[in-house]
Amino acid sequence: MLDGAHILVTRPAHQAETLSRLIAERGGSAIRFPTLAISVMDDPCPIKNTLAHLDRFQWLVFISANAVTMHSYYIDNGKINSKSTKIAAIGQATAQALELAGLSVDLVPENGYNTEALLAMPEMQQIDGQNCLIIRGAGGREELAATLRSRGANVEYLDVYKRIIPGIDNPQIFLLLAEDKLDVITITSGEALQNLLTMLSKEYHQRLLAVPLVVISDRIRKIAAGMGFKRIAVTDSPSDPAILETVIKCASGEIEWPN
Repeated sequence: MLDGAHILVTRPAHQAETLSRLIAERGGSAIRFPTLAISVMDDPCPIKNTLAHLDRFQWLVFISANAVTMHSYYIDNGKINSKSTKIAAIGQATAQALELAGLSVDLVPENGYNTEALLAMPEMQQIDGQNCLIIRGAGGREELAATLRSRGANVEYLDVYKRIIPGIDNPQIFLLLAEDKLDVITITSGEALQNLLTMLSKEYHQRLLAVPLVVISDRIRKIAAGMGFKRIAVTDSPSDPAILETVIKCASGEIEWPN
């Protein structure tokens, strides 16, 4: 179905396996080039201190599967010892990561997979006076905390990981770009997209901007358009099957791009 199309997979290395396998199963060639890596925070003491006193929060909000994984890195038994604390997940992938970690999920958006979908849930409406801890990577979006505070909640952040640019190189990418044989690029965050441009020398940027780009949200689409990408397709969800479906549409010519 993909007929040997070269698909650039920019997910972090530990999250690229499923999408790469799906691409291969459909006859494509997955070119792995992680543009983000997840790293522990420099000082674990503030994190461990917060995790030791979770009973003062009514809500723990996990922003990503990485937040779940890295939270578990800092906590001794991997459990949250508070019956009064509820757990919210930003989307289904985060909820699945929580369940795999042995943590019960009390709230996950029924429709959607982002901050807006979580804020629309009834449980996030009447939250005046409640203490919320947002568990995330350093430097995340501020909209969730700002909205919860506007509704009267007391909100704190717990940054359990930081994103860094991987120190890797893949000469195959330069060759594919030089020969106009890179067919589709997949991107799952604005930061990953910015890092892609940083990791590739400027002489390749114009060729890169001409390659069809598959992104997982309209917010990332706007970022990509601002960078100069011309052909951008947005998936129905951030799941790997949804990304694959959009990749196939791009590679097969089903999408009509603006001139």
